[in-house]
Amino acid sequence: MSKLDEFLAGERLDDVALYLTHEYLDSQGKIPNMGEEVENGYVLVVPGDNGRRAFAAGTGMDAMEFAQTAMGTDGDIDGDLSGGVCPDTATDENHEPKFIFSFAEAQNEEVGGLYEEGDVIHAYAKCECGTAYSDRWVVDDA
Repeated sequence: MSKLDEFLAGERLDDVALYLTHEYLDSQGKIPNMGEEVENGYVLVVPGDNGRRAFAAGTGMDAMEFAQTAMGTDGDIDGDLSGGVCPDTATDENHEPKFIFSFAEAQNEEVGGLYEEGDVIHAYAKCECGTAYSDRWVVDDA
């Protein structure tokens, strides 16, 4: 089972996942060798602190500040973190995600809602059009 499969199954709760398009990467560089290739880029699963630092280095944004911004707009992010559907598709702009930041949170019945049902994947995307949006789901519901 790959790191990404383990992450999506809720088995890597201390890690984060980063989706980066090919435009963000040099195909001869280290990142492609560390991640799993998907249709339009790569998904890396790395320990939490390292992942947040890598996100900041690659995007120029603090990961958790970005997540808070994106949380205000609901969208649809693919269950394998390889893309998404921007909620602002009314314009003629490109609406493919530039990058996605994701983490998993353990089931917590005391909190209720989704957290009562199982481990939850949180995902935050930045669209080519500039819109930041979020999605979350219970593991196995993606």
